Amino acid sequence: MSNSSFPTEFLLLLFADTRELQLLHFGFFLGIYLAALLGNGLILTAIACDHRLHTPMYFFLLNLALLDLGTITTTVPKAMANSLWDTKIISSSGCATQVFFLFFMLGAEYSLLTIMAYDRYIAICKPLHYWTFMDSRACAQMAAAAWGSGFLNTVLHTANTFSLPLCQSNALGQFFCEIPQILRLSCSDAYLREAGLLVVSVCLVLSCFVFILFSYTQIIRAVLRIPSQQGRHKAFSTCLPHLAVVSIFSSTGMFTYLKPPSISSPSLDVVVTVLYSVVPPAVNPLIYSMRNQDLKDALKKLTQ
Repeated sequence: MSNSSFPTEFLLLLFADTRELQLLHFGFFLGIYLAALLGNGLILTAIACDHRLHTPMYFFLLNLALLDLGTITTTVPKAMANSLWDTKIISSSGCATQVFFLFFMLGAEYSLLTIMAYDRYIAICKPLHYWTFMDSRACAQMAAAAWGSGFLNTVLHTANTFSLPLCQSNALGQFFCEIPQILRLSCSDAYLREAGLLVVSVCLVLSCFVFILFSYTQIIRAVLRIPSQQGRHKAFSTCLPHLAVVSIFSSTGMFTYLKPPSISSPSLDVVVTVLYSVVPPAVNPLIYSMRNQDLKDALKKLTQ
């Protein structure tokens, strides 16, 4: 593209040139996608069917499973289809759809992870006031705020990104459409507007991350004061999985959007992107169920 315009299609990254490796990539992503569908589907069904899990913590976990399914469905099926059919073309409207839903799901998920940290903070540090702060109406409002904030944020970014003129080629260095990759194709004096919006979003993410760290600092201090070893173990078993999910999601996501161009490389970009957009939806069900006895019991009851 020699002039400033917007292409009618983009070229996505293919993982391999040989047919055998393309089919291997298809099988690998198919396995991850099926694991995400099975794991999150079981969690959704278990929480919906077991009345003992109708509590705020599991209500937010149900929302997280829905967002995980949406995130991986936005990116992986198209990558599998490209590998299977040996193509890398995606239409401009398809690219915009990917950007919209991915940014929406990721933004809502991070807001939800912040709410889940607040839920654990109230449950452990202020247990006598838990149902005052976390009644059904408050939980519904917080979940709606998470989804709503993700929607408003992604409308702003998607509209702004796809209004930028592109002066470079239409080849993206990623297996799905991603805002940083599109910005690399933008005119040097045109992408600063979207870059500024990304900085604002990252600042909000950092604020949420600081809140999460503060919450877990208070949680750990409260847990260490619990006299019963069994009580400490139960408290940690509900908090550590969430902290692990937040750490992986935050570090890889912020690295993707904040890393300087000097340390960027195609292989590094792909690895980091897989870690924040593909791996969490597949492993989150395992992380949350592995140390949660109530959820394990519900899943056993469901599969019997």
